[in-house]
Amino acid sequence: MDRAMDTAPQLRTGSRPAVVALRDLDTAALPQAGGKAASLGELIVAGFPVPEGFCVTTEAYGELATAADLTGILDRLAGTAADDQAGAVELAGRARERILSTAVPPDIARTITAAYRELGERAPVAVRSSATAEDLPFASFAGQQDTYLGVVGVDAVLDAVHRCWASLWTDRAVLYRVRHGIPPTEVRIAVVVQRMVDAAVAGVLFTADPVTGARGVSVVDASPGLGEAVVSGAVNPDHFEVDTATGTVLVRRLGDKRLSVRARPGGGTETVVRPASGTACLSDAQLRALVGLGTRVQERFGRPQDIEWAIDADGVLWLTQARPITTLFPVPSGGAQDGGLQVWFCLSLAQGLTRPLTPMGISAFRVVGSSVARLYGHPPADAVAGPPRVGEAAGRLFLDVTLILRSAPGRMVFPRVLDVMEARSAVVLRGLLDDPRLSVTHPSWAPVVRRLVLLAVRFGVPLQVAQAVASPAAARRRMARLGRRAPVQWPAGPVPAAQRLDAVVRLLGNALAPMAPRVAPAAATGFALLGLAGRLLGADARPGDLATVLRGLPHNVTTEMDLELWRVATAVRADPAAAEALRREPAAELAGRYRAGTLPGVLQRELGGFLDRYGFRTVAEIDVGVPRWAEDPTHVLGVLANYLQLDDPRRAPDAVFARGAAEAGAMVATLTARARRRGRLRARAVALALDRARQLAGLRELPKYLVIGTFARVRAQLQAIGAELSAAGVLARADDVFFLDLPEVAAALAGRDLRDVVAARRGAYDRETGRRHVPRVLLGDGTEPEARSAGPAAAGDALVGTPASAGTVTGPARVVLEPTGAHLVPGEILVAPSTDPGWTPLFLTAGGLVMEMGGANSHGAVVAREYGIPAVVGVPGATGRISSGQEVTVDGTHGRVAVTPPRG
Repeated sequence: MDRAMDTAPQLRTGSRPAVVALRDLDTAALPQAGGKAASLGELIVAGFPVPEGFCVTTEAYGELATAADLTGILDRLAGTAADDQAGAVELAGRARERILSTAVPPDIARTITAAYRELGERAPVAVRSSATAEDLPFASFAGQQDTYLGVVGVDAVLDAVHRCWASLWTDRAVLYRVRHGIPPTEVRIAVVVQRMVDAAVAGVLFTADPVTGARGVSVVDASPGLGEAVVSGAVNPDHFEVDTATGTVLVRRLGDKRLSVRARPGGGTETVVRPASGTACLSDAQLRALVGLGTRVQERFGRPQDIEWAIDADGVLWLTQARPITTLFPVPSGGAQDGGLQVWFCLSLAQGLTRPLTPMGISAFRVVGSSVARLYGHPPADAVAGPPRVGEAAGRLFLDVTLILRSAPGRMVFPRVLDVMEARSAVVLRGLLDDPRLSVTHPSWAPVVRRLVLLAVRFGVPLQVAQAVASPAAARRRMARLGRRAPVQWPAGPVPAAQRLDAVVRLLGNALAPMAPRVAPAAATGFALLGLAGRLLGADARPGDLATVLRGLPHNVTTEMDLELWRVATAVRADPAAAEALRREPAAELAGRYRAGTLPGVLQRELGGFLDRYGFRTVAEIDVGVPRWAEDPTHVLGVLANYLQLDDPRRAPDAVFARGAAEAGAMVATLTARARRRGRLRARAVALALDRARQLAGLRELPKYLVIGTFARVRAQLQAIGAELSAAGVLARADDVFFLDLPEVAAALAGRDLRDVVAARRGAYDRETGRRHVPRVLLGDGTEPEARSAGPAAAGDALVGTPASAGTVTGPARVVLEPTGAHLVPGEILVAPSTDPGWTPLFLTAGGLVMEMGGANSHGAVVAREYGIPAVVGVPGATGRISSGQEVTVDGTHGRVAVTPPRG
């Protein structure tokens, strides 16, 4: 067949052939052959058993598409908004109609006919779509275009190829591409025509577990007949999980295999109902051979593969398709290398960030991490590269916590810290502690205690705690002075960019890490005293009582920011011109007018005042690569417009905050009275502890506030460097500097052109922004422990998480994945993956809060308590299990979220 295909007629349209033998393709042929054909060609070249066939290239499709005159339709589709599904579907239907109503060009038809006849005059073949945006490393597009099996005869093959071309514009394919940001003008389709395997048994092999992510486990689904039954989900197949290294079958779950899809002799396929079978359709020897073949395919492509396979009546194993498993989260590199179990903890999620960090954001964190490690007595060899136990994957930061979990102090303290910061991660980590690969190797507390004592003495922590208890006002004044102190002398005027870069590295490496031990002890003292009060009260403190004490906390920079924004909204509401502009004009247009200075006077002045004070903040603000509100106030303007919907004075945020403070004061009096029944001394201790808790706990947000202010100054210096690099032509525009790391900026300053590097990274960043799932904890073999656990226990039909802010509220849900542009109707329940200070303006109109991440002392929980809105955090999968508009009841006292099923 190969010799025959070598001599088969090959029409050339332009400079490329319209038909190419599969054996003449490889992965470099993606633009010509599409993902599926290119992959099959690569497998054939490598000697894998792949059925013979040919590819009708994208050149052939291009000729038909030109004849169909799709230009106008595609231009309109390119201009369709991502959320306009109806418009996209309507245009997709027009494109399909144009393709199907346009005849296959005669010269292309003749070439396909000749190639098919080389396979046999009536050879049964599979005709499969192979789009250029298919089987890619970041998106498989599995099942988005059409496949036709058991095609027999020239006319049937030509018809199937024609329909495959049209399937490039199926509704599902178009919407899938829209979600992945692939422009319609940049995608083409090829078609694979491949001899059918008369399969006795067939199915799917994953060279890594697609559910848990385990890279050392191969997963096989198999059933008699063609693999279509397994791929389509029509049959209950046999399921096997195999240790890839040893071939040991770890899981053997037999299906009934009641349906079988078979090729009909005259063409097409039929579904046959079979008696249920309790016998495995694959032997252990066949499983080992299949897994071994899959391992070789994975090695060839360098990443885990989703493979379709078939075994014919003679027992010969064939590969019919291979594509990357795009759903696996990549494993961070680096960390502990002792050959045992490696555990990665996601620092990004712990900071309330589900989106990726920019490369510069990651680079900045590496330098800060070096300074933290140096404070603790473990300076890394390269301060800019960062500590070796900090890794990156998919634009997210991870910390290798293996040694922490293998030390007695670490496994006791670290999960307890997470209990109040990110409770679900604590549960997942505790579930790993019985694994013998994580046995304790560092049992002594002495080294940890010694380092902590030295740090405490160095930064005067005991004196800070004493000052905070004796005089909270003095502690606040001391921290205010720290905030005003310039951590580094910034270059001024027209100084060399290299000097600016040096100042950035010095600030990140020297000034930020000491902020925590200089500022955090006061807030920690407040929470410690709250805990002490709880112990003194015992059963006299009922569920939710201590959380009520934390309502309306003073001295919290984040709530002060939100209330200031509400004051701005109040001033704008009182001015008809300003209010009218906010109600009628899109926030993005208003942002442009603000920069031009043409907003109505009150809005221009009030917004400017707010941004002068808080413009260094933003959503995802821990990433120095993200624009600040002062640069782009679109989000702030959208929130102001949302505030204008709130017309009930009783629900005004300042009034709600004041009521919360009054409720807290009343609760302090109530708890003190309860304690007095057990003694006057106890009552005085409880009163003092609760008073100090209220005066100090609000300072929790101050360390991050100071860090973000410093990040904003770092960003300004990097922008100045970016402008110089753009002017020199090594970057396309100034903000491209944030898609480089610090060493690369130095290289660019030396003249290296990095425009191509930036373009590739922007594409990767945009794709990662759409990733919905990021693991809290990831093992070194790719396993997500949470995926193999049962999750938190359900309470009836309710979702269960961590109680974060007491009270119960019922209202319609509003699921928000990205706060910019989001609008909450007052009283709606905000359901979010996580939050940071950039989200909190939305809290002022929310009736309640549900978060997938967080613990009782996470950012979202703290702010929710201060606003007095019931909140439950650490609810796995909340944004997928709750839909906007569904009625939910949030019980923030007991950590339950009841969801009313949709009607009908």
